[in-house]
Amino acid sequence: MKLTENLRWRRSSRCANNTCVEIATVGETHLVRDAKDPDGAVLSVDAAGWAAFVSAVKAGKFDA
Repeated sequence: MKLTENLRWRRSSRCANNTCVEIATVGETHLVRDAKDPDGAVLSVDAAGWAAFVSAVKAGKFDA
């Protein structure tokens, strides 16, 4: 069994198809994966990194 198999993966309610990422939380660690490839690579981000990322998204730093 894979470590990520029994996690509760979530995606944004704004995701209309599988072209988005999913996240799961394990303690203070946030895991991110590509929704199109759930068996692929998983990025692990600590709590401080996740908070900085969410803050930047809310501030519009990634808007095109």
